[in-house]
Amino acid sequence: MSEQVKAKNEESKVGGFFKGVRTEFKKIIWPDRYTLGKQLVAVLVVTVLTGVLIALIDYVARLLINFLTGIGA
Repeated sequence: MSEQVKAKNEESKVGGFFKGVRTEFKKIIWPDRYTLGKQLVAVLVVTVLTGVLIALIDYVARLLINFLTGIGA
């Protein structure tokens, strides 16, 4: 194949990819403002609770390690 044919073939692949992306984006059902707000609150609550749980586990692990090694006694 010549270089021009290869270049044109690559252009058609890239163009076809972006055409497919545009088609798929048209199929997306975007959430309304109310649903988006509810999902945002749910994500924030779960994130905060997970952070608190990790902090609690970290604190207990630190106390246990300090107890076992005799540091801070």
